Amino acid sequence: MSAAAASGDVPKLTLEAVVGFGGHVLNGLVYLPDGVHIVYPLGTTIVIKNVLENTQAFLQGHTDKVTCLAVSKDGRRLASGQAATLGQKAPVIIWDVEAGIRNKNTGSTDGEMLHQLVLHKGGVRDVSFSPDGDILATLGGVDDNSLVVWSTETGAAICGSPAASHAALTVRWLNGSNTTLVTAGHYNLRLWELDTVSRKLNPTDCSLGSLRRVIQCVAIDSTDSVMYCGTHTGDLLEVNAKNGRFIRAGRNRFSLGISVVAYVGGRGGADGTVIVGNGDGSVAIIPQSTLHVDKSAQLIGKVTSVSVSGDGTSFFAGTEAGNTYRVSVGSLEAELLSTAHSHAINDVCFPSGCSDLCITCSRNDIRVWNVATRMELLRIQVPNLECLCVTLSPDGRSIVSGWDDGKIRAFLPQSGKLLYVISDAHAEAVTALAVTSDCGRVVSGGKDGRVRVWNVSGQTQVMEHSFKEHKRAVTSIQLSRDDSEAVSAGADGSCIIWSLTRGTRLNALFAATLFRSVVFHPDESQILTCGSDRKITYWDSADCNAIRIMDGSTDEVRSLAIDPEGRFFVSGANDKLVKLWDYDEGTVRAVGVGHSGAVQKVQLSPDQTRIVSVGAEGAIFFWASPPELSKTAAASK
Repeated sequence: MSAAAASGDVPKLTLEAVVGFGGHVLNGLVYLPDGVHIVYPLGTTIVIKNVLENTQAFLQGHTDKVTCLAVSKDGRRLASGQAATLGQKAPVIIWDVEAGIRNKNTGSTDGEMLHQLVLHKGGVRDVSFSPDGDILATLGGVDDNSLVVWSTETGAAICGSPAASHAALTVRWLNGSNTTLVTAGHYNLRLWELDTVSRKLNPTDCSLGSLRRVIQCVAIDSTDSVMYCGTHTGDLLEVNAKNGRFIRAGRNRFSLGISVVAYVGGRGGADGTVIVGNGDGSVAIIPQSTLHVDKSAQLIGKVTSVSVSGDGTSFFAGTEAGNTYRVSVGSLEAELLSTAHSHAINDVCFPSGCSDLCITCSRNDIRVWNVATRMELLRIQVPNLECLCVTLSPDGRSIVSGWDDGKIRAFLPQSGKLLYVISDAHAEAVTALAVTSDCGRVVSGGKDGRVRVWNVSGQTQVMEHSFKEHKRAVTSIQLSRDDSEAVSAGADGSCIIWSLTRGTRLNALFAATLFRSVVFHPDESQILTCGSDRKITYWDSADCNAIRIMDGSTDEVRSLAIDPEGRFFVSGANDKLVKLWDYDEGTVRAVGVGHSGAVQKVQLSPDQTRIVSVGAEGAIFFWASPPELSKTAAASK
């Protein structure tokens, strides 16, 4: 079932902003001709970012992650293809870019989606507009490996053909011809002539002699005389674009392959320049005349996008590490514009009473973000380890985190300096954390099923209690308001209420599920749980009997967060949806559609004006809370 279908007629949450970059999509970052906006994919969403004002607009309509995109030469239209499960159709959507930018402040989607082209199976590898923007070429995935050309005016297919006997990876139109295009891939490089009268594509195989290469990217010079092909083995090949004959290979070989290539025309009769982005994280300037590296610069992460500005003086580069850069063609000086997680985000939290900052954790690092600007303020790195949970002490003086090596690490929130380490906190990974309101104790849960209470008020960290009743990993821990009790959820199908003062078990509840999250209702009369059975359950906290059981999702529900008044709560699930619920009615009030992976964690900002969700695709989504939730928060102050 698609995300759109799953949400039914329920109103959608308004997407305010996102932090993230689809750095795994080749040529996914595109600099628009207006010189103001860049476009890039983020899961199922396409982001249009104003680089001058740091504002965002969103194009939403895909049901699976976006795998490729292209913008017409005039910048008016955008085409994007998506992934699909094996054997299923993968649509290509043609968008009105100007409508998307125009609607960013209204929340409207009128006129954004022009056509939905459904023909390819198993995914779309690449898309490319003809020079006049009237024709779109699309390249299918491994299921069909077909080349199809479409009319962008009507959305109808003109004709199609198998791309090659081996997998084709990329398609490009020549700069000055609406009838000639090129495809390349595994041991194939073809020139195609489009016959619009007979509706046929006529291929010509290029002659590379004895060379057998996997060609990953192609750029064509401004005169359509030659094309430059970047290969998996790191060669840059120059091929005649008229007759398809091999001319020469570049004098340099890049160790981890050439992932993207772009061409910048020379001025005043001067030779042009080839820009290559490589798997080793380098970008290189290669003059057309010598085909030898003139300058190079090192970026962080495999370079997956290079998009040249209209005047040819600079280009934007995107990397697999989630970073975007603006680079000068002349000096190759790189300015870091934005950063993002490149792996799944495991947890997110806000400082107590502060909605301007949020903290996330992922593989190798913890990051502190400015919510308004969506800029990274601090990065705490622990190489080769994964942070599974993070929280901030109520006084804001320490970031407490749990790692997959079984250690609890606390850091100073301004400098990121290590404050203390509890080396043997758990025999396996630390999977859940909570800090008492006086900041004197940390309650931790581990993959080993233990719940432990640590006194961290002194110079050393001392274990006060250790509980071993969960048979599997502890997935969530919630403290009562007076810190006298804690409830822990386990993947063994149990939630246990503990007395932290006496160090004993008070009560327990059981269900046929792997519990993923547990929260107290603000008045602590009830407990809310979710898990692998796709249910959200209300429990009486006194006798631990189930009061209400609701269908929370079509897939595993992973996270819950409740507002301080107990009127609403938010859930996130493996179905990629964020849902806002009315607590008393048990009904969904709004749905957030945008994640392309499982929603790992959801939180409400302390001022209740926004919902934040983090996903397996490495993105942070900020959603505007409905007016009634914001009004409730304002009235309670």
